[in-house]
Amino acid sequence: MADKFQNKYRIPSARHPNWDYGTNGAYFITICTKNRQYFLGECEKGKMKLSTLGAITQGFWYEIPKHFPFVELGEFVVMPNHIHGVLILNKNGFDENIETIDIIEPIDPVETGHCPVSTTEHVSTNNNDKTIGQKRFRNQGKNTVSSIIGSYKSICTKHIHTAFPTMNFEWQSRFWDNIVRDDEAFNTISQYIVNNPMNWEDDKFFGEETDNPM
Repeated sequence: MADKFQNKYRIPSARHPNWDYGTNGAYFITICTKNRQYFLGECEKGKMKLSTLGAITQGFWYEIPKHFPFVELGEFVVMPNHIHGVLILNKNGFDENIETIDIIEPIDPVETGHCPVSTTEHVSTNNNDKTIGQKRFRNQGKNTVSSIIGSYKSICTKHIHTAFPTMNFEWQSRFWDNIVRDDEAFNTISQYIVNNPMNWEDDKFFGEETDNPM
């Protein structure tokens, strides 16, 4: 995976007080389900068996670059109660003023969590709620990590609620957002994501669900 990072997005400080999360760079994302419930599938013998909900969350993750063309995807995995993925923002040549018909989702706040490299904390504010018809991906806006993940979480939730109206699926209100600073960190995180199913029983999120909805 080093060729994907290529030191193009080296971050000068792990604790920059005014870091712009719309800046070119690689970001390690972790999103948990509410109460870390096992909505997304089962992990057995080091392999994930996705539920329908897990397949929906996986499918919409791979859709992100279609709606945010400055985003490249690194490694990604769906686990029973969380997802891990790497977003690479590369806005070189991208016009921030591009208008589209898609509407951005409300943005969730962000918190710094466990990561195998140093991290920078970022907390965003929430947008006002919009109608169901408006709640879709959008290029327009600040084009930050928060807006991308806010859109992703919301569109997953809306489609799941439509398909399974009696299922009480929700994401955790916050998500972990960690800056990847160099090739070494990028490779470490990429391997962590790839190996997550094999290391599931040792994962910090293993066995933490408070209620099994499956």
